[in-house]
Amino acid sequence: MRRPTLLLVLPLLLVAGCAQTGTGPTDGPSDPAPHRAEAFDQRAAQVAEAWQPGPEWRTGYVPLEGPTVLTGDPRFTPDTEAAFRAGWYRAQVPIPPTRVGGEIRFPDGRLTLPLVSAAEAYRELDQGDPLPCPGRPKRPGLPTPGGPTVEPGPDGWATSTAQTACLPLTVTGVTLGTVPVRTSRGEAQVPAWLFTVEELATPVARLAVAPTAVSRVPEPTAPAGPLPDGLVSAQDLAAVDGARLTVRLGVGACDTAITPLVWERPDLVVVGGSVTQATGECIALLKMEPVTVTLAAPLGARPVLDVSTGAALSIASR
Repeated sequence: MRRPTLLLVLPLLLVAGCAQTGTGPTDGPSDPAPHRAEAFDQRAAQVAEAWQPGPEWRTGYVPLEGPTVLTGDPRFTPDTEAAFRAGWYRAQVPIPPTRVGGEIRFPDGRLTLPLVSAAEAYRELDQGDPLPCPGRPKRPGLPTPGGPTVEPGPDGWATSTAQTACLPLTVTGVTLGTVPVRTSRGEAQVPAWLFTVEELATPVARLAVAPTAVSRVPEPTAPAGPLPDGLVSAQDLAAVDGARLTVRLGVGACDTAITPLVWERPDLVVVGGSVTQATGECIALLKMEPVTVTLAAPLGARPVLDVSTGAALSIASR
């Protein structure tokens, strides 16, 4: 699944040095000011030189996206999307507690690892229930609004201020399957518990690999010093489609001429962006701006590194 990328705005303080407006998503890189492009290339080369992951990067399981995955277009409504993002679920079937083993299929081989049970996966998936609110419909098997429905625990009440998001998602079945996941070894088929949800058109998958078998993404080694003026960092990957990457840049509220920048080698890719700032007062807001770049070759198993921190970017939660 690839959902439309949402804009995230974080309020800070008033500062100087911003232009008046920002641009929309960019389909491809244009030519930034020559000095910014040169500064980006120099910084990217430093990031690439510092990238030295351990052996588990090529031999273990290092996922580069979150543990909850949609297996297709869920056909969200505003209410069901709010429930999905908040983790509001209610199980209407027994969730098996039995642990099993499983196999990850990488492009370069296979790896057998322990898995969590469906019950353990569901406990991680379920973050509670919304409070009742006017207009919440009655459904067979669900309690009448206005009172507690379960004892304290994962399905206890969770505070919600969204008056339109009053529905938990109803789990009506669970099976063990696999889903494609971007990892340090390329896209792999990873075991997952597939939860059938009454309100969605596609199951919700929770990756089933036991936490003890998951290797962490290496800690980044950032180049010395801050980013040069006019350059911005990449926050995460929104999507990967062959040689086409959609990246979310962290830009200011008043930045203009937002331009993606990319530097690549056969073994890795470095991304960031260029912006134009102007003098004048502007509220300091961090916006997540989606931009798209096209690589010289498909990404494959290459890591995508942020030009600011040197961190390996993961796909944003889906």
